Amino acid sequence: MRARPLSPHLQVYRWPLSMAISVLHRASGVFLSLGAVILVWWLYAVARGGAAHEAFLACINSWLGCIALFGWTAAMMLHLLNGVRHLFWDVGMGFSRERTQATGWAVLIGAVVLTSVIWLLAWRAMS
Repeated sequence: MRARPLSPHLQVYRWPLSMAISVLHRASGVFLSLGAVILVWWLYAVARGGAAHEAFLACINSWLGCIALFGWTAAMMLHLLNGVRHLFWDVGMGFSRERTQATGWAVLIGAVVLTSVIWLLAWRAMS
């Protein structure tokens, strides 16, 4: 019996930018949901005060907490900018190949720039 070829999978195809951003948009939405749990924890710690708030601050000021906050900020910016891109698509604008490439790069570059600006401003305010 002759072996049948397997269907090509994700590692065979080259990912177009729109596909990669679509995956990132969904992943950032999940990450933002997880970040909402941290937001609720913060609100709970503020309401409880004292030791609960100190414990929250100790966790969030750790290197792991800072990485999580940075990732949450990056996810928020990517999700926001890609959401604006989708609003334009909803009204029928920007469907040409060149326009989707340009707006895809604009979303990625804009997310990096906005995340950097937010963290630089936060860093400056803390020092």
